[in-house]
This record gives sequence, C-alpha cells and structure tokens, in this order.
Amino acid sequence: MKFFIDTANLAQIKEANDLGILDGVTTNPSLMAKEGIKGHQAIMEHYVTICNMVDGPVSAEVFGTTFESIVEEGKKLAALHKNIVVKVPMIKEGIKAIKWFTDNGIQTNCTLVFSAGQAILAAKAGATYVSPFLGRIDDSGWDGVQLIEQIVGIYNSQGFMTEVLAASIRNPLHIVRCAEAGADVCTCPLSSILGLLKHPLTDLGLEQFLKDAKSME
Repeated sequence: MKFFIDTANLAQIKEANDLGILDGVTTNPSLMAKEGIKGHQAIMEHYVTICNMVDGPVSAEVFGTTFESIVEEGKKLAALHKNIVVKVPMIKEGIKAIKWFTDNGIQTNCTLVFSAGQAILAAKAGATYVSPFLGRIDDSGWDGVQLIEQIVGIYNSQGFMTEVLAASIRNPLHIVRCAEAGADVCTCPLSSILGLLKHPLTDLGLEQFLKDAKSME
C-alpha cells in the first residue's frame, strides 16, 4: 500500500519524505487556505514546489463544476508538472471530464466518493485513483472501511485498473484497516503516519535496553 500525505504544509511533507516511506501528496483548497496560500498564482506555484519535493503523484484539485471549466482548469494544472494528478469531484460533469482527461493522457483522482456505485462510474471513466472518504462515512455512523473493502472487491472482480485511494483518514488504526481491506493507497495527515510508530511496549523495551546498555559501561 502506498502512503500519500494529505496536506499543503511543506515542513510536514519534508518530514514524511525524510522517513523514506512517502509515495505522493494530496491537497485541496481548504488545506491550501490553512497554510495561508491564497490567490490562483500562489496556489499554482505551491503545487510546483510540492512536486519538486516529492518523487510521486501530487493531486491538485479543480474548482470548477462544469465540464468545460473542469477540463480547462485541469489542463492548466497538468501542465505545471509531470507529477500532477487532476483531482475531480464525483459529479456528472466530473465523470465526463475524467473520461476526457483519460482519453488525453492526463491522470485523475476522483474525489468525494461515498458509495460503490460512484466508484464504479469513476473506474468506467478511467480515473487513475478513486478516493472514498472513509472518515466522513464513520462520522455519519457507518463503517467507512467496509466501503473500501467493497470497492476493492468490485475492482478486482471486474478487472478495473483504477487504484483505491483511502481518504479522510483520521488515525493510525484507519491506516492498518485500509491495508487489511486491500486499499492501493492511503492518504492521511502526518500525525496518523507518525502514530504507526508508537506502541507502549516499544517504549518500555527501549527503556530497558538503554538501562541494560548503561549498566554494561
């Protein structure tokens, strides 16, 4: 399973990359705004900066909701850098745009997916990635990982090449469960990735090892 970091924060991207386990980045307008990045030119420049930091896919989200506006913006994003993946919302016009991008050699990430039916449409249109938002499904009282399992099962049985990118990850357990469910990718905050490092028995064991090592001096 590939690890993407879901942020626009350059320091966090560098920290994840320095771990040696980072495969890509996803971001969106909300994450950009959180870093104080505003204005079209500033956002575009920030995408390029991220692409130059990470040797892997960088999902850049469109703002438009019509076929024409999604395609026009997507073309500009894709022209920024070879690593750009155009992030398109799961709407009727978005599916049409994903098919256009697919036919024209532009990679896409279909976002805001909440059902297997939506995931099927995205795959039929040729999306490179489909992003089920499991954390938001959990918030609504359902198990988001079950949707990941369902989509993975459908894609495997039907031979779809679209990769399942588990999004809206909230904690380290989500990452583990998505790996068990067969997700191709998970995208998550740095805190969730670092959370995988932690276990009380590791801390206790290291403390004992260091104590024993000091007694041998």
